[in-house]
Amino acid sequence: MIDKQWASAADAVADIPDGATLAVGGFGLSGNPIALIEALLAQGTSDLSIVSNNCGVDDWGLGILLAAQRIRKMTSSYVGENKEFERQFLSGELELELTPQGTLAEKLRAGGSGIAAFYTQTGVGTQVAEGGLPRRYNADGSVAVASPPKDVRSFDVHGVEKEFVLEEAITTDFSLVHAAVGDRHGNLVFNKAARNFNPLAAMAGRVCIAQVERLVEPGEIDPDSIHLPGVFVHRLIEVGTDIEKRIERRTVSRPAATEGA
Repeated sequence: MIDKQWASAADAVADIPDGATLAVGGFGLSGNPIALIEALLAQGTSDLSIVSNNCGVDDWGLGILLAAQRIRKMTSSYVGENKEFERQFLSGELELELTPQGTLAEKLRAGGSGIAAFYTQTGVGTQVAEGGLPRRYNADGSVAVASPPKDVRSFDVHGVEKEFVLEEAITTDFSLVHAAVGDRHGNLVFNKAARNFNPLAAMAGRVCIAQVERLVEPGEIDPDSIHLPGVFVHRLIEVGTDIEKRIERRTVSRPAATEGA
């Protein structure tokens, strides 16, 4: 029997070295593996290159690693909710590889599936394909590193020639993910919106570390309900169902005042 449970988040991330590459699940603040991120912060790991849809907010999610200047590079599709991210990027302290969201998802999935690269129409005719997107600035605001041009080829699609850009898959040293339920063999179930980049990030990491709210015995999860098979998961920690979960931005409105109230 393969029991993948580890005693604590600190133990599970202890061998992540300075300079490691990480794929981290989450979308906004939904599905952030915060216990693992906090453990990584506490142990002082730095010079990290992280692939994640976004970088949390200033005081939550990956934003706490960013605030401590532990991140060297982010590969993301959205960076608009973090003021410190903007400051570090524009001042030349942080490298950013901005990637279309669907392309980022497929790059992770391809990496986890053993596919080296793929062609997509997304980005054709833009700087995504043609190159020149700023990745790192100098302190004076000039561009220090720009994205290179990518291979573009034409393919026949239903009798019509269309251009596609080549995108390379992403694999990382480690991945950090959050799941609602997991069994000791590493099979995972994600809850609603937390089933975002978490399965894809898990697949891309050479070593996948998952925090789960509830850990059960093998066989307790209906096989048809498993979102990610345990073959992709190497370490598990249980964080409990009462772990704090934040909302990135509330969009509900106050009820209209009742006349005469």
